[in-house]
Amino acid sequence: MDSFFAKLVPIARQLYLEGSPIYPSVRLAQCWLETGGNIPYWNNLAGYKGGSGVPNGYWKGAVVNKQTWEVINGRRVDVVATFRAYDSIYDFFKDQDLLFARSRYTRVHEAKGPFEQAQMLLECGYATDPDYAKQIIAIINESGLTQYDSKNGGDEPMTAEEKKAFQDLMDQVKQLSTALNVQTAAVASLQVQAAQMLKHDQMDTVPAWAKDAVDAAVKAKLIDTTVGGSYDFYRLLTVLHRKKLI
Repeated sequence: MDSFFAKLVPIARQLYLEGSPIYPSVRLAQCWLETGGNIPYWNNLAGYKGGSGVPNGYWKGAVVNKQTWEVINGRRVDVVATFRAYDSIYDFFKDQDLLFARSRYTRVHEAKGPFEQAQMLLECGYATDPDYAKQIIAIINESGLTQYDSKNGGDEPMTAEEKKAFQDLMDQVKQLSTALNVQTAAVASLQVQAAQMLKHDQMDTVPAWAKDAVDAAVKAKLIDTTVGGSYDFYRLLTVLHRKKLI
């Protein structure tokens, strides 16, 4: 359970700080309840069905068909349902927020606390299980998930899970920085070599044997300076001049 929440906490808190109305504690508990801690490859962590929805910036229209169950007329019934599939967990949460922005879920996004919000998920019809809210609240309490609901997280010490996620991120940044430094050094070395080669090829004065060709090239406005050329440059001008092409 700890590893599951450790992966989701940074995403849930990021969304909350971005303005999501869903409390991180509710989001985390709902995902655990719906998946049992197993993140599916299609990244749908809370049973969001395909329905007749129109693809958007977060859901591209991909779906998977999976067996599940619903409570119908007080009885549990096994069914095969179509669920939305996502490129990332972040995309799933963002699409779920679009769902909760609908008028049907007004009481969800206006809830004054995580426990009330869990109850509103049930009352607004997100799930058919009559124990849905109770189970979410139980998971919140058992795992102490309300610690993630503060938007002023900078004044609170990080939890062990957040510290690990933060350290993992810093390690990745360090690796990228090291790779960038190596690449920058390689580019600088190549630039020095190129400058040395260019300086080596440049001639301070026009060779006597190329003077007539250079004068002709200047007169024909083919070049605007007579100095700084390489040996091969002057030789090319001389060949063109001898061929009476300049």
